[in-house]
Amino acid sequence: MSTPVVASDPRYPIGKFHYDGPFTQAQIAGMIQVIAEAPQQLRAALARLNNTQLDTPYRDGGWTVRQTVHHFADSHMNSFIRFRLALTEDKPTIKPYDEKLWAELPDSKEPVEVSLKLVEALHHRWVAMMKAFKPEDWQRTMVHPDRGEISCEFNLAIYAWHCKHHVAHITELRKRKGW
Repeated sequence: MSTPVVASDPRYPIGKFHYDGPFTQAQIAGMIQVIAEAPQQLRAALARLNNTQLDTPYRDGGWTVRQTVHHFADSHMNSFIRFRLALTEDKPTIKPYDEKLWAELPDSKEPVEVSLKLVEALHHRWVAMMKAFKPEDWQRTMVHPDRGEISCEFNLAIYAWHCKHHVAHITELRKRKGW
C-alpha cells in the first residue's frame, strides 16, 4: 500500500488509495499493525481540541472533525462486518451505505469520546480476528455492488489507508490552524 504525502489537496492529505498487492505476510502484518495503532493515533490527533475546534470542517465543504471521527467508527464497523461475512459465507454481497447521509444523522453531533471508545473496542476485536487469518483467508472475497468482487487483502489495504487518511485530515487541520 502506497501512501505518499500530498498535503496540497486537503481531501487526500496522504494521497489517494492505491492497491499495490498482492502482499507478503510481512506487509499484511504491517497493515494489521496500522489498524491496531489507529485508535491511539486518532485519540492523539484529537487531544485537547475543544467543541468549537471539533465542529470545524477539516476542509472547505468537508465534514467537521466530529463528523470525521463518527464516520471513522461507522466505516470501520461496516468493514469489520464485511470481513466476518467474507470469512463465513461464499462471496457474500455486502450492503453499501451512503456515508454522506450517515454523517448528517443526529448522532453525528455526539461527543467524540463515544466513537473513540467504540473504535478502541472494535479495533481490538478486528485485529484479533485478522491475526488469526490463515494465508488463504486473505483471498476470500466479498461482492460490493458498485466495485465488484474484492478480497479481504484488498479490504485490509483500503482500511489501513483509511486509518491514516482520516487521522491526517485532523492533524493537517491542526497544523493549518496552529492548534
